Amino acid sequence: MARLGYGSRREIERWIEQGRVKVNGKVIALGYKVHEGDQVHCNGRRVIIKQPGNVVRMLAYNKPEGEVCTRKDEEGRRTVFKNLPGLPNSRWVSIGRLDINTSGLLLFTNSGELANRLMHPSNEIEREYAVRVNGEVNESKLKQLLKGIKLEDGMAKFDGIEDAGGQGANHWYHVILKEGRNREVRRLWEAVDTRVSRLIRIRYADYVLPRNLRQGKSVELEFEMVEQICAQVGLTCDKPKQKRVSGRARKSVWSGAKPGARTNSRKRSTSK
Repeated sequence: MARLGYGSRREIERWIEQGRVKVNGKVIALGYKVHEGDQVHCNGRRVIIKQPGNVVRMLAYNKPEGEVCTRKDEEGRRTVFKNLPGLPNSRWVSIGRLDINTSGLLLFTNSGELANRLMHPSNEIEREYAVRVNGEVNESKLKQLLKGIKLEDGMAKFDGIEDAGGQGANHWYHVILKEGRNREVRRLWEAVDTRVSRLIRIRYADYVLPRNLRQGKSVELEFEMVEQICAQVGLTCDKPKQKRVSGRARKSVWSGAKPGARTNSRKRSTSK
């Protein structure tokens, strides 16, 4: 079901544990084997079981502040899924999340297996953020952030910090993480008495937020980039025959590289 794009592997495992998945009218347990032709219902919805192909599609979305990363929100807030194009016979699975006050790059895929591997901490996939902070930042604080700080859910650190300039009390940095814990960037800066006033995700894995991708808009990744990202987590994929769901991105807002391509020119050290 995850390979067919009905959800991430974690989501589907949770639904099975909650008794929300039935096969041929019976609630199943984890480990149950489903065969082509079985009558499967998940959350009351019919699931078509067929031999999955190996066509992986990915979508980049520029999330604005104020949107939440759930399919339905009990408080009626706008969700990121409202702006995504349709995906026949499947659905988009979010690769990680951004909190309501964070904007920038969100990646989606039709492959639950790919989403799971890209999010799993063991694969150490880089996430890069542009962060504007308010407060004094000295060499000692930067060293702390790179060495590691104990948060309420364990040790955490940035794997890279680059001074990105700024004036007055507000200053920009680019920071890199290899995990996706809740509000981790904000909590790390707060731990050194520095407040985050703006946070934008600008890269996930090797894909950089395109310059011409406006907030609230999406673009489907070229096959070459999808193939490159899949290779990072040990997956292969076939080239899709269908047309891309959105237009071609031209430049990256953070570099002069090819659309969505990661550059190697960015520094990985503290400020001078």
